[in-house]
Amino acid sequence: MKRKLAAYIELTKPRIMCMVLVTFVIGFFLGGQGFHSLWLLILPLIGTAMVTGGAAALNHYLERDADAKMDRTQHRPIPSGTLSPNAVMLYGVYLVLGGTLLLLWAVNILTAFLAILTAFLYVVVYTPMKRLTWLNTIVGAIPGALPPMGGWAAATGHVEAGAWALFAILFVWQHPHFYAIAWMFKDDYRKGGFKMLPVIEPDGLSTFRQVVFFSALLIPVSLLPTMLHLSGWLYFWGVLLMGTVFLGSGVALYQSGSIMAARRVLRASVIYLPLQLALILVDYGF
Repeated sequence: MKRKLAAYIELTKPRIMCMVLVTFVIGFFLGGQGFHSLWLLILPLIGTAMVTGGAAALNHYLERDADAKMDRTQHRPIPSGTLSPNAVMLYGVYLVLGGTLLLLWAVNILTAFLAILTAFLYVVVYTPMKRLTWLNTIVGAIPGALPPMGGWAAATGHVEAGAWALFAILFVWQHPHFYAIAWMFKDDYRKGGFKMLPVIEPDGLSTFRQVVFFSALLIPVSLLPTMLHLSGWLYFWGVLLMGTVFLGSGVALYQSGSIMAARRVLRASVIYLPLQLALILVDYGF
């Protein structure tokens, strides 16, 4: 029973869910100009967590054959035999539908729509697209960038320029983050039949260019909150410095092409995002 419970939790991809919920809260905070009621935040978070976890479970279901071929995923719940494919599919469907209905009932139609749109793009568009073209990374960044818009909509009932700014930051940030992962695990992706950019262009030059381009683009995009008066100059200079360091890690990857350099890009990305979001909160309104 413990093993199955752990497997059901694993299906929801807790690390990804954590990022989704944190960015949702940031959107909620900025859209609502602060936290005015914890209760108003709890139900949207529960609904969003359910939809996110359900979409992740459906991704496990659809990629079960590929997961069995890749070293880093062969011990997931379905390939390992811990859970049956049908159980995982039903689990995912129930979570997505239940979460959407909760958002529709307890929050508003726009938040529910953004949640189901995120699940649709992730499961129905991005997941099969990974077997067709390297452009899947660009398409997959869209559902990954929608959660702060959902948070904004939950607080206000609509989306404004600030919500789009948060979307743009997350959309751009995901590219160097996931291209670094793709380079690190390119052999595994090849085994799974995924058309990631390092798989179809093994020399890595196109991958490294993408990392540098989007790392550079992230610098002006990340300054949008200050331009929109959502944050002050502490955030401006802080994120400018962090963006420069992040770009430096991307340039180092372009120069060396090593797995170690890709790990540094990945490490820089996972440090950059939470620090940036923390700066937005700390510097809000100044």
